[in-house]
Amino acid sequence: MSETATRAASASPRWISGLVLGLAGLFYAYAIWNAIAHLITMARSGLDTAGWVALVFGVVFPAIVFVFAYLIGRRRRVGELAITLLAGLGLVAVFWLSLLAYSLTLATG
Repeated sequence: MSETATRAASASPRWISGLVLGLAGLFYAYAIWNAIAHLITMARSGLDTAGWVALVFGVVFPAIVFVFAYLIGRRRRVGELAITLLAGLGLVAVFWLSLLAYSLTLATG
């Protein structure tokens, strides 16, 4: 049996992959929503150029990670796609905590 036939036989249904992608997309959208709310809150107190760049990148970063995680996991089984998206969410969470720590230095300094 060829490799493509074996891969096609072990591939997950598209609707399950779509469901996993949609659920993960909601978590990534929540991260973007939080970053927008944080940007608005910090902008009210005044930001310098570095603050604007960091906080706007905090809004864009979850979308970039979501796209890369999808591109990495799109041709794999649904479990591997889910793990890839979950690893991306972990990366977004670490970046978010780092951004919050940076925001605290902006607010106090």
